[in-house]
Amino acid sequence: MDLTPRGPLTAALLPALAAPLHPLPHLPRLAADAVSGTAGRTGGGTGADTVVDEDVQLALYLLYELHYGLPDADPRWEWAADVLAARAVLEDAFEADLRRRWAQPVPDRPVADVLFEMTAEAARPGRGSLAAHVARRATREEVRELLVLRSVYQLKEADPHTWALPRLRGRAKAALVDIQCDEYGGGDPERMHQVLFATTMRGLGLDDTPNAYLDAVPAPVLAGVNAISLFGLHRRLVGALCGHLAAFEMTSSLPARRWVTGLQRLQVPAEAVVFFDEHVEADAVHEQVAAHDLCGALVEDDPLAHADVLLGAAVCLGLDDLVGTGALSCWEQGRSALRVPELVA
Repeated sequence: MDLTPRGPLTAALLPALAAPLHPLPHLPRLAADAVSGTAGRTGGGTGADTVVDEDVQLALYLLYELHYGLPDADPRWEWAADVLAARAVLEDAFEADLRRRWAQPVPDRPVADVLFEMTAEAARPGRGSLAAHVARRATREEVRELLVLRSVYQLKEADPHTWALPRLRGRAKAALVDIQCDEYGGGDPERMHQVLFATTMRGLGLDDTPNAYLDAVPAPVLAGVNAISLFGLHRRLVGALCGHLAAFEMTSSLPARRWVTGLQRLQVPAEAVVFFDEHVEADAVHEQVAAHDLCGALVEDDPLAHADVLLGAAVCLGLDDLVGTGALSCWEQGRSALRVPELVA
């Protein structure tokens, strides 16, 4: 992958991953420098908060991407000791920042009730909404930018949450299978949501190759994907992963309807609307399953998971708000929401 480094850590990591497997004893130290704020950066991060640090988030994304498939990288990098040691340094700091920003108190109420309250608050009138902007006044270029921002997750939609399957049991496991079955098209490869999103991208003249626009995507967007991978790849964080999925599903149906309205307003090809049309009905059902049968059953089996379920939901909502607020602010100032707008010209 031909990517531009965003600081000393990615400047070392990118050429290393493009080379045959070899020792990287300096990588954990560079990771420690990155999260401590001692390293110089080109992306605007200071090290005070890894959530918005360009060097940290790109590095973590690439290290996680080894588990999903990173083109041209030796597959053995996935379990290389120096790579895992550096990733652990980044993860520790990232998790601490996520908890500092979004850890939630645990009220004495059913977890499903709390999730519905959290998602209702996130959708209350008056809050900035990318989907509402798409429905009413977004330009074609703004919609294309949003698709680019979403592409780093949507082109592998469902895969990060599927890490939870071997870590659940009983009713919670069955609920996740129910949700993921729809995400993967019910057995029809052409109906897989990641495939439908690729169709939407092509319909608006965009490259649907996974990570084609990685250089254009800012740190908070990468943080949103990295948080799911963090939760998914650590068994102890399965509650956060389930809470994240619940919040994601519970806040998708109405925005998807608004996307349909906006895309039809812009007269995009009909096949480019199918992805969002699919989510209008599917996620209205999924929200109940995710809140009650997935998270509810998980907390019934393990009451200690309650706090992490709420953390995962809050991280999902918080990062979505951070990305949405950032994009709307950029457009209000007459500039692109992308780091490298010319990649999408």
